[in-house]
Order: sequence, then C-alpha cells, then structure tokens
Amino acid sequence: MQASAPLLAVCAGYFMVILDVTVINVAVPVVGRELSASLTGIQWITDGYTLVFAGFLMTGGALGDRLGNRRVFCAGVVVFTVSSAACAFAPTAGFLVVARLVEGLGAALIVPGSLALLQEAYPAPAARSRAFGLWGSMAGIAASAGPLLGGLLVSTVGWRWVFLVNLPVGAVCLALTQRYVAPSPRQADRALDASAQCAVIVAVALLTAALNEAGRRGWTDSAVLAGLGLAALAVVAFLVRERLARAPVLPLRLLRSPAMSGAAAVGLLFNFAFYGMVFTASLYFQHQRGYSALRTGLALFPAVAMTMFASVLSGRLSRRTGDRPLVVSGMLLGALGLAGWAAAGTEPAYPLLVAPMMATGFGTSFALTGSTATVMGAAPPAYAGAASALFNTTRQIGSATGVALGGSLLATGADYGAGLRTGMAVGALAYLTAAALAWRCVPARAHVPG
Repeated sequence: MQASAPLLAVCAGYFMVILDVTVINVAVPVVGRELSASLTGIQWITDGYTLVFAGFLMTGGALGDRLGNRRVFCAGVVVFTVSSAACAFAPTAGFLVVARLVEGLGAALIVPGSLALLQEAYPAPAARSRAFGLWGSMAGIAASAGPLLGGLLVSTVGWRWVFLVNLPVGAVCLALTQRYVAPSPRQADRALDASAQCAVIVAVALLTAALNEAGRRGWTDSAVLAGLGLAALAVVAFLVRERLARAPVLPLRLLRSPAMSGAAAVGLLFNFAFYGMVFTASLYFQHQRGYSALRTGLALFPAVAMTMFASVLSGRLSRRTGDRPLVVSGMLLGALGLAGWAAAGTEPAYPLLVAPMMATGFGTSFALTGSTATVMGAAPPAYAGAASALFNTTRQIGSATGVALGGSLLATGADYGAGLRTGMAVGALAYLTAAALAWRCVPARAHVPG
C-alpha cells in the first residue's frame, strides 16, 4: 500500500480535475432550468472553469517549484474540494459561476504538482514510467467517462451530485498525500516574476476564450480574431520578459530543447485530435442519432476502455523500447482510427465505429506515457513544476482548439455527418504530424536531467 499510495493520491486528484471538464456538459441544461440561468450564465458555468484552469497552470507550476510541490498540490485539493461543495449547494447561477472559477484555480494548483510529485516519488525509470502511464490514462478515462457519469447522476440523483462526488475523492486524495507523499524540496530563492505570470495568464485566457467563441461565432468573427491577436502579443511579452529576467519562470534554454518543446507540441496535437473526436462524436450521437446523454456515454465507452490498458502496457514497454517507438506507434494508431471513422461512410452502423474509437483511445494513451516522460526528463528537478505546467498548458490549448474546430465543422458542414467526417480527417492529420514530430524530437532512451 505504501509504495502505491503516492500514485493513488496523485491520480485521484488529477482524475477529478479532468472529470470536471466534461462531466458538467450533460448537466448544464438541467442546471440552467433549475437556477433560471441565462444563456451567458450557462456558457460561463462551463467555460469559466476551463479559462481559469488553463490560465493559471504556469502559475501553479512556479508556485510548486518555489514553495514545494506537495504543499501546493494539497492546497489545490483543498480549494478544489471546498469549491466543489459550493458548486453543489449553489443557490443561484451567479454563485455557481463564481464557485466554478475558484474550482478552476484549485485545478491549476493540482495538475502541475501531480507530475512533479510522481517524479519525486518514483525515481527509478521503470517505476516512473508505470506511474506516468497510469497518470496519463486518467485523462482519457475522465474525459470520456464524464458524459456517462454526468448522464447517470443527472437522471438519477440530480445535477448537484455532479459536484458532490468530488468531496470524498478530494478527502481521500488529501489524506493519502499528507500521509504517504514525502515533502517536496523548496526553491525559496526562485522569484515568481509577476510580470511573466500575468503575461501567461492573459495569453492562455485570451486564447482559450477566443477558441471557445470560435465554435459559436466562427473563425472570422472580429472578437475571435482580436482575442487571438492579443494572445499572440501576450506570448511575445512573456518571451521578452523571460529573456530579460534574472530568475525566469521557465528558462528559454529549456524551451529550445527539442525534447521538451517537441514533446509539448506532440501533447498539443494528440489532445487536439482526441478531445475533438470525443466532443464531435458526443454531439453526433445525441443530435444525429438521437441518443440520450447516458447512451452517448456508453457509445463512447470503447475509447475509454482502451486507455487504462494502453497506459499500463506502455509503462511496462518503455523501459525496454524507450519512449520514441511508443509515441510514434501510438500516434500512427490514432491516425488510423480517425481515418477509419472518416472513411466509414455517411451513416455507418455503430459496430463499424467501435474499432476506430478503440484505436484512437489506445493510441493516445499509449503515446501519452512516453511524451510525459520526455518532457519531465528534459527538465532539471528545480523546474519540474514549470515543465509539468508547460506540458499541461499546451495540452489544454490543444483540447480547446480541437473542441472549437470540431464545433465549427459541425456547424458549417452540409450536415452533422459531413462535418464529423471532416473533423475526423483533420484529427487524423494531427496524429500523423505528431508522429513525424515525435520521430525527430522524442529521444529513443530516457534523458536524465541535469
């Protein structure tokens, strides 16, 4: 128990963070009716969490490096759990929106420290690969199981239980972390660099907001273009500040590392493809085929079922093969899955979609272990939190882009089927690009940080 407790604690925290991204989607219509929320209020219930979560990831990573990853991780679990309780008992839509914003802040404190804590708890390469594999599987399982769990809870005990389920998970996560996870080293001399942190928050928040709005307004809308332009300016400001800073949040020499920047780009691409698939397939099953929320979750289950198996297998294989073969083969398998869906025809029978979903879920989870190990291995221990934050920020951007583009393709296609097939083809191309990038940037063997 003691050997696996740190892994259980970290994965429990990560699971509830990612679950909250998708589980709310099927509950929002009921929440809107019961709390008399406006359309804008409903949008903020879903998007507010994502905006704060994505915007503060780099801040969470920097705080973890400075104050100790275990301390910041535990603080994030407390904030997330308490705000989940506030969401569950929200009397008004406005109260719920504010609670969701705070919940997103807790998530941003949890996620960067999760990888750093696993790296500290499992220094042996083989054990670390297995830990990273299980950590990675939590994302796919939580994202794909969210609609199923949300539909089940809403249709049985009510929407408030979508948030109440976080309370026991948070309590167990906090207890296990405090008891079994060793205190993390602190880099007290590291400055937080408020200017750089603000630039990151502004850039990611603007980018995420613009991508979310692109799915509703269209990619040529003036507000969307302005948001993308301002986000780009904020990125430039961050890079300039990092070049001039004595104690940068993330030294530019790390960003120039092919292993770190390449693996982060691979993470962006496979999140773009996988979450775009989950989002568009969910809408397709509900609107085109008339499935209920619960049945839609069951229809997506093949993708979920493969993630755990793939993560365990990749963790075992990585010490024999290295990371590059796993990432490349996983991306090629994901591309094959989405290409198979795109080629299945206008109204394919559901059994024809099972194999493509299984291939996509397996390939993504199979590659996540190696790309995670590559990013964390390329960073010095003092920057473990910042490296984890960079990786998860790029993945979050990929998810937001995939969802936004998928929504746009569904809205502008001749019908849902045509838009879906186009989205699957684009996702397959993203997987192929990730495979080529991984072949060039992911080292064949684990890199030992200096």
